[in-house]
Formats: sequence, C-alpha cells, structure tokens
Amino acid sequence: MLDKLKKLGSLPVVVGCLFISTLYVAICNLAFPEGSALHVSTYTVTLFGKYLCYALLALAVDLVWGYCGILSLGHGAFFALGGYAMGMYLMRQIGDRGVYGNPELPDFMVFLNWDSLPWYWAGTDSFIWTLFLVLAGPGLLAYIFGSMAFRSRVSGVYLSIMTQAMTYALLLAFFRNEMGFGGNNGLTDFKDILGFSLQSDTTRVVLFAVTATFLALGFALCHFIVNSKMGRVVTAIRDSENRVRFIGYKPEHYKVWIFVVSAMLAGVAGALYVPQVGIINPGEFSPLNSIEIVVWVAIGGRGSLYGAIIGALVVSYAKTRFTAIMPEAWLYALGGLFVLVTLLLPKGLAGFVPQLIEKYKQNKTDKKPQEVQS
Repeated sequence: MLDKLKKLGSLPVVVGCLFISTLYVAICNLAFPEGSALHVSTYTVTLFGKYLCYALLALAVDLVWGYCGILSLGHGAFFALGGYAMGMYLMRQIGDRGVYGNPELPDFMVFLNWDSLPWYWAGTDSFIWTLFLVLAGPGLLAYIFGSMAFRSRVSGVYLSIMTQAMTYALLLAFFRNEMGFGGNNGLTDFKDILGFSLQSDTTRVVLFAVTATFLALGFALCHFIVNSKMGRVVTAIRDSENRVRFIGYKPEHYKVWIFVVSAMLAGVAGALYVPQVGIINPGEFSPLNSIEIVVWVAIGGRGSLYGAIIGALVVSYAKTRFTAIMPEAWLYALGGLFVLVTLLLPKGLAGFVPQLIEKYKQNKTDKKPQEVQS
C-alpha cells in the first residue's frame, strides 16, 4: 500500500494529473457557454493559472530546502525579477496605445520626463531576449549571492537572514523611480502578448495551459536532478555537509549550482505570473511573500516535490477563500495552520496518508503478541 502511495508522487502520475486537469478546465471554458453547469469562467481560469505559478515557485524552493537543506527566505526576489523581465516586454508591446501615446517610452517614463529608455531596457521589445532575461536575471543574482555565501561557508539561520536582507534591499531599490521600473506603481496596463490580446478568453486559457506545461517540465527537471548522481550528492550535503567535504567533494559548488537552477525556476514562475495577473510591482519583493512560500512547502511536505505543489495549491486556494471572508485574520490563520502541520504532520500533507497507514500497521503489530499470549 505504501508503495502505491509513493507512486502517486511519481513523474507520470503528476504530469498526467496536470494534463487531465488542464484539458478539463480548457474544454469547460471554451466549449460550454456561460450559465452551463460545466462552464468554467475566465476569472477562474486566471485564478488557477496563478495557483500553478505559485506551485512552480514552491517547487523551486523545495529543490533547495527539501533536498539541499538551504532555507532560502529570498526566493520572492527571483520570482519578482522574472516577473519584471516579462513586464518590461509587455510594456514595450503597448506602443502608442498608452495614455501619452509615446511609441517608444512607457507612460511612467513620459510622466517623469525621461528622454530615452535606460540601457537595461534595450532589446526588451524582443520576446527571445525577454526569455533570456527571465533566466539570466535571477540566475546571475543567485550565482553572485551563492558564490559569496556558500564559499564563505555561511549556512543555517545566518544564510536565511542574508537571503531575506537581499530581498528587502531589492524591495527598497525597486520602489525608487530612478530605477526605471515604475516605482511603487510598478508595471501594468498590459495590452497583448505576441500579438494576442490579454483580455481574450482564448489567450487566458492558453496562458493557463502554458503555465501547466512549464510546471510539468519543472517537476520533470527537479525529479531528474534529485534522482541523478549530482542530486544524491546534494541530498548528502543536506544530511551531513562535513562528511561530504571529507570524502573529497566541494559542497559549495553543488550548492551554488542547485541554488542557480532553483532561482531560474522561480524566475520562470514570475514571468508566467505577470501576463495572467496583469501587474508587477515592488510588493512582490516583500520578505513576507518569501516566508509564505516556505510555509507552502512545509505544509505540503518538504522534500517530496509533489508535496510542494500540493501545499502551494491548497494554501493559495485557502487564502483566496479566507481573505474574502476575513482578510485581517488571514495571517493568523496561516500561522496557525503552519504550527498545526509542524506539530501533527511533520511530513506535511503529502505524508499524511502514509503516516496513518504506518500507525495502523504499528498498532496491528503491537496487538499480535498480546493475542498470542492470551
């Protein structure tokens, strides 16, 4: 029975579930008219797409925390950088349809009396270059930060504090108008992507399907990494870094590598998030967001990959429902849920059913000697 439950988190099962659910939602949105019992609204499709972006982000955190033991409280920064890269491309696609009608400069630059685009905006009208920035921005930041931190053998709570400080520094920087990213308002009022209107129901469904595809690819990549030889070294570093170092490996190289891959996954999640939500602002750099990501992984089940996906989907849905009823109490509810899961379900939701079966088997085994004695 336990073997069958473990197979629920296998690559074919997870990818298959994503494919079936994506196909179902797409058909129900496009094929059934409004008012039908089977119709799924475009708003719901967009909401599901946002949840899948969060699931990919949680997957990125689980890769470094669950398998390498790096508790990162700064992955919100990588998510936001990927989102800003996509936001820059979408702003360039507005052209002369903006409020001020300037075909070259976004509205906020015209409002601030800028004469030309900053140098780092060069090439952002190209979708291919944007895809490069989505990966290169978070990846480069993760490489620089990881190289300095891991080679200095910073770990544990000190590393977590440093990642949070990095995120907060970026938050303050992006709030400034001089940065050229829209200040506290961020980037918004997007019109289309690759020539397709972002207000179209079909475009929304396609974005949802693309997000599900990238989530499946991200899961496949993480599954391949953790089951490879390098992945086993990474897991050994989590369990005992000193032993790995004494054997002859250099843990800092593996930690930098896994940190960069995780940051790139987070950047892709941010890039998929922006066209569906329609805005990116400095609030995405908030340290609170990064802490919430860690809570998703802890609730879903750290070190199980599919558990991170479950945690992100469950908590995000709960947040949507709870904030509509009692928005002020959401953080208390989230904190209480985290405490309960930590105390009662140390392996998260993914380990709940196996934990029940193990307890049942243990109780059954304990009763057998008593029956023999009687």
